[in-house]
Amino acid sequence: MASTDGGILTMDLHTIDDKVRWSAKARENPEIVIDYLPPIGTGNGYTSLEVFLASFGSCVGSVLLTLLRHRMKKSVSGISAVAKGTVREEHPKAFQHILLLLKISATDLTEQEVRQALKAAEETMCPVWAMIKGNVAVDIDIKICR
Repeated sequence: MASTDGGILTMDLHTIDDKVRWSAKARENPEIVIDYLPPIGTGNGYTSLEVFLASFGSCVGSVLLTLLRHRMKKSVSGISAVAKGTVREEHPKAFQHILLLLKISATDLTEQEVRQALKAAEETMCPVWAMIKGNVAVDIDIKICR
């Protein structure tokens, strides 16, 4: 089983077909299925890059929620996000650019306050962002819904 003992995160993975489809599971959470597009895979699961986009969007969003709600005492009822990654033409087919579209539901929030929290997320708080900093261009669009 997966664990977080001693600062080590563990994800258990195993293949589940005769191509490249994987089952991935951490702790007691439900499995996620990771696959590749045909003809290499069957397309019956998230691609590794899609999982990465989910990791990036949820990491940035979690940092924002924590800072805005708890540190800045803002009334944020929720965030929705769309992460779009532009893949390089050459191999390895890594992201060259990520656009994160954030829709933040709040009654007492300014874009400047969100940008301030995003700066902290980028510089010190979001580990996923830290891993791609300097390698992937990131743009973030913000919409505040009252």
